[in-house]
Amino acid sequence: MGFESLIMDARNIVTVLSFLTFIGIVWWAYSARRSADFEAAANLPFADEQMQAAEKQHG
Repeated sequence: MGFESLIMDARNIVTVLSFLTFIGIVWWAYSARRSADFEAAANLPFADEQMQAAEKQHG
């Protein structure tokens, strides 16, 4: 078992761990529990405009 073999094994392990991490992030992002949080975050840029419009109405 030479040095090259250890390097290849380490590369394989890092690749598999990276892929599993990616799959975990995708699963977390698309889970049903997160949809409300992401929907609220998607509307954040518009919240400032709504607040400014409400302030203008109140004078």
